Amino acid sequence: MAQKTALIVYAHQSPASFNAAARDVALQELKLQGYEVVVSDLYAMNFKASATRDDIIGDVRNSEHFRYGEETLHAGMEGRLSEDIVAEQRKVTEAELIIFQFPLYWFSFPAIMKGWIDRVLSQGFAFSLEKMYDNGIFKDKKAMMSFTTGATPTMFQPDGINGDINVTLWPLQNGILHFCGFQVLAPQIFWSPAHCPPAGRAAMLEGWRTRLKGLLAENPLTFAPCELFDLSFQGGFSLRPEVKEELATQPLGISTGHHLGKPLPPDNQTRAPATEEDEQGCGKKARASIRTV
Repeated sequence: MAQKTALIVYAHQSPASFNAAARDVALQELKLQGYEVVVSDLYAMNFKASATRDDIIGDVRNSEHFRYGEETLHAGMEGRLSEDIVAEQRKVTEAELIIFQFPLYWFSFPAIMKGWIDRVLSQGFAFSLEKMYDNGIFKDKKAMMSFTTGATPTMFQPDGINGDINVTLWPLQNGILHFCGFQVLAPQIFWSPAHCPPAGRAAMLEGWRTRLKGLLAENPLTFAPCELFDLSFQGGFSLRPEVKEELATQPLGISTGHHLGKPLPPDNQTRAPATEEDEQGCGKKARASIRTV
């Protein structure tokens, strides 16, 4: 039997950080479960964040108007991407589980991790127009974000000063991970560890260790499946009319992003649904479709 592999994409400058401790807990626990764990320590690697012409070996197709996505698509097909990109893509290909471990910077990834995403998850390797979302290339892989915040949980509530954390997470989890087809596990959020006493930080890490023991058995987050949409340019890649008609009677939208002018389904980006009641924002047919994803 082939050995299971997990990849931790890690971004923090200090080995003494809480993020480093969270990384180490995941490393230790996954190894105990029989995983080979690979860590991409982006700062230690001095990973290049900017997506540039240097990512392509040899000539480009259009030197007068350089289009990064188009050029890397063809370069990837021809084996002409830079060595650092190829090395990271190999890690992604071999991994069954990917954990992104980072501090939340400006409501998003640190720049070096965003650069990893821009360069490594390239068109053709991670997605195509034919293979995206629940039909995506990585539909047999699981991915999740584990991150620290400077803010408290109340600051990221719907009535908090930062707004609903589900809104913050939507473009990261849906627009990147789910877009590439990953089964997205609920995020591990470490709320404001810098302002917690040592006992509080230790409890956070122990909670993470406990979760890791059953992580692979968790249900992934729910996203609207592609079958609900007219996937054509004529249809505008919009919800099919009969789906809209059914959802019109529901009190909530499908998801944080597809809220359809209704109240957002609570915890849509932070907690996987366990029961039909948790999916009350969708109609019966839509719920049935989502459960098959």
